[in-house]
This record gives sequence, structure tokens and C-alpha cells, in this order.
Amino acid sequence: MSEFSRDRVQSWTKSMSARERIRAVAETLREPQSVNWISDQADAAWSTTNEELHDLVEQGQLRRVEAGEKTLYQSNYTRLLFEEIRTLIEENPREELRSELTAITEEIEGWQATYDVETWEDLELSLADGTLASDELRERRDVIAFWRENEEDRRLIKHALELYSDVESAREQMTTVTDRATS
Repeated sequence: MSEFSRDRVQSWTKSMSARERIRAVAETLREPQSVNWISDQADAAWSTTNEELHDLVEQGQLRRVEAGEKTLYQSNYTRLLFEEIRTLIEENPREELRSELTAITEEIEGWQATYDVETWEDLELSLADGTLASDELRERRDVIAFWRENEEDRRLIKHALELYSDVESAREQMTTVTDRATS
């Protein structure tokens, strides 16, 4: 292990408890992983990792997946989706979300006009054009990445706007109930 790697591991283990490291690793899972893998990544004892993963499953943050004789853990994508939508609603006024949706749409329309395509997939197909120079290929690859991110953001913002009124109503009801309880 290089000195840099050792320093990073020491910094990681000094700044966070084992359970915090396990949670940090669990929050970044992109595919199902075993207790052993998560334990290794978090630099934590297997037993601590196993206990923490069980707690995260009980809290609904992770899902346990049985793969043959193996038990794997993965993010609860449904919960993550709703948490992202909730955060958008709580941290942004409705008009700001509408403005961001407009800006994203304008950016995508600009790429459609610039590259004469309808979707990022169409732009991706253009990468096979043998006449493009390397800088043009890089530029298109970057645009494809941004386009995909924009489409994901647009999808989340649309969901947030669709639920905005419902969340506001629920907040008002909670405030009313709390006010009555404290009066």
C-alpha cells in the first residue's frame, strides 16, 4: 500500500466511526454487495458491518437480496427517489423548480438543434461517424453525459412539481396539529 493510500485510510478511520463508514459505503452502493465487500470498503469489523447492515435494512435504507447462497445488500432505490423528491420540494420554492425545468429544456433543445438529433441516444450513434475529429468526439461524449444528467434532473423536478401541493398540504396539516397540541 502506498503512503498516500495509508494516509487516506488512517484519515478515514480517524474522522469517522466504523458505523459511520459502513453507512457511507452503503449509501454509495450502485450494485448489490456482500457483507465482506462492504466491511472491507469501510475498514470495519465483519460483525459490526453485519449488525449495521441489518439495522439499515430495518430502517428501509437498504434491501437484502438473496443471490443463491449469498446475501447481498443494495440501496433501496424507491426510498432514495422519494428522498430526492422530498429534498427538492423542501429546499426549493416552486417557481425555482419551474425555472430550472425551463433551463434544462432549453439546454436540451439547444443540443438537439446543434447536433440535429432528437435524443442523447441519437447523438451517441453519431460517435461512430468516421469523419469526426477527436476533439469533436470528446465534446459529444461530454454533451451526452450532461444530457443524460439533465434528463434525470428533469424527471425528478417534474415529480417534485407534481407532488408539491400535496407536500405543502401535509406540512400545513402537521403545523396545525402541532399548534393545537402546544396551545
